[in-house]
Amino acid sequence: MLNSLFSPITINKRQLKNRCIVPAMVMNLCEEDGSCTERFAAYHEAKAKGGFAMIITEDFAITNVAGKGHQYIGGLWKDEHIPGFKEYTDRLHKWGALSIVQLHHPGRQIGVIDKDTPWAPSAIPCPFSPDMMPHEMTVAEIKLVVKQFGQAAARAKAAGFDGCELHGAHGYLIEEFMSPYSNKRTDEYGGDLCNRMRFALEIIHEVREQTGPDFIIGYKLSSDEWVSGGLTIEDTKAYVPFLEEAGVDYFGVSVGVYRSGDQIIPSMYTDHGWIANNAKEVKSVASVPVYAIGRINDTRVANAIIKSGKADMVAMGRQSIADPETPNKAKAGCFTDIRTCVGCLHGCDANVNLEKSGTCELNPIIGHESEAEYQTVMTDSPKNVLVIGAGPAGLEAAIGAAKRGHHVTVYDKDRWAGGKYRLASVPPCKGELGAFIVWQMHELKKLNVPVILNTPVTKELVDSVKPDVVIAATGTTPVVPKKIPGYDKDIVVLGTDVLSGKANTGHNVVVIGGGHAGAETANHIASYMKNVTIVELQEDIAMDEVDTPRNGLLADLKKNGVRICTSTAVQEIKDHSVVVSGKVNQEIECDTVVISIGHTPNTALADELKNAGYDVRIIGDAVSVGLVGPAVRAGYLTCLLYTSDAADE
Repeated sequence: MLNSLFSPITINKRQLKNRCIVPAMVMNLCEEDGSCTERFAAYHEAKAKGGFAMIITEDFAITNVAGKGHQYIGGLWKDEHIPGFKEYTDRLHKWGALSIVQLHHPGRQIGVIDKDTPWAPSAIPCPFSPDMMPHEMTVAEIKLVVKQFGQAAARAKAAGFDGCELHGAHGYLIEEFMSPYSNKRTDEYGGDLCNRMRFALEIIHEVREQTGPDFIIGYKLSSDEWVSGGLTIEDTKAYVPFLEEAGVDYFGVSVGVYRSGDQIIPSMYTDHGWIANNAKEVKSVASVPVYAIGRINDTRVANAIIKSGKADMVAMGRQSIADPETPNKAKAGCFTDIRTCVGCLHGCDANVNLEKSGTCELNPIIGHESEAEYQTVMTDSPKNVLVIGAGPAGLEAAIGAAKRGHHVTVYDKDRWAGGKYRLASVPPCKGELGAFIVWQMHELKKLNVPVILNTPVTKELVDSVKPDVVIAATGTTPVVPKKIPGYDKDIVVLGTDVLSGKANTGHNVVVIGGGHAGAETANHIASYMKNVTIVELQEDIAMDEVDTPRNGLLADLKKNGVRICTSTAVQEIKDHSVVVSGKVNQEIECDTVVISIGHTPNTALADELKNAGYDVRIIGDAVSVGLVGPAVRAGYLTCLLYTSDAADE
């Protein structure tokens, strides 16, 4: 099965055991001075152990002068970096994985963490940070950076890396020289393509000279910048043969610059394998291996991309975070064991953009792989554990408790497991969220943990079970705006009831509440070709969603014709209309009013059980309403820490 994906391939005399690779993804796990850490090494080693054949480290800085785009990335600008990363590469090699370092210079896309003035081919700010005017590099400075790339590559070789990947994508310095979008020079480094390629070609020659013929040199490129006046796929196909002739051993095919940043790290609103055809175009003009990237979270899709001739390798970036063991599980045919990335970007991209360490909303161990408090240790004193609530937090707690040897039973009042997270999978482009609940249920089945649905939990039921520990993952209660006259009219329904199928709507609908839950509910209703208006008190909608999926949601709302009334309050709900005032003053005719203005923790049963003397641990939204990541982490840690043997005693 998946013979194309799990066949070997050779890059510059080095054989990869399969075609599954990990692309560079910033996770901010190194020291601020660029040194390796145990967190960084353990995070990547888990992927090598999980079966990935080649692992590309993220954004290593070649200089500490205007050379860092993030605060806690690795570095190879001094010899002192070598020993730590030598230990790192040894750990990857132990599992048969090739280790490639991505050498990077941010150019004008330096971000906000570097106090130095950014360097660029031309004195033109990045549209993403227009107030930051870059320093226009002199020829001497260009030569200096070329030398720094070579010196960093030499240090990489000394540290045991099998090769380096030059970051010529995403609008960073190498691409800035390559593209007429950012390069306005009229000397030997600007104008004609031959001149715009010169910087990249000089770096490739310098790296080869510093590292020798057997060191792998990869090149990541943006095959289409998706900006006016930027590089297109045809431009890319024109320069690729020149880079290969200069010494490139493989190409990674991405897209975008910061101005088109949604394309760089695509969310759930992007199709699977959406730029695989760009990889095919590059492969048509290259004789060295090419890898595809871009929302590839299923090994069966990856296999199809390779089998159809679109690429030689497939990068499964965010999927390798959600489940580092993806290749091993897929090779064994255990597809239901794989925890699938849903493209939410909340734990990885959003945290990194805040200069925090990257995490995963669905995999709480990411970034903590070698920390003792995150390890699963069997208990010496098994307890009877009752979990109330089969949402993500409750199911994760049940998995953790069962793996420690406790006797666990899960109850939920609903027909389906998943709680609000299952409802979040209903709107357009959100369907994959349900895969996580299916994965959790599958894990519990393997652990022989009963999940009893359609069963409301009462104190009498708990008394009959007699648990030693109760984990209350009892979720939330929707907020009802009782101050609005008419809130209880027949035309009013809750957003959760619409998403669960308990309530339908008429053709003309007003959704009260424009947070991301309300906006997604409106998008769901509008996708059935109904007329939908969102009324939101704040100045904008879905502000509690991270940028890239939010942009996808806004685009879908526009496509579906949803009217958005911000800075607007609901004054009254009538039998066939809603009266609003503020930025919009109108009586909006409608058949249905949908309430989606938030939730409050539901702790009534937990409080009753506590008062009755039970050992109750409240977790997830029942403590604080939020995203799935904190809820899953709370479930995981509850059973590792609070039902530990020390606590049991």
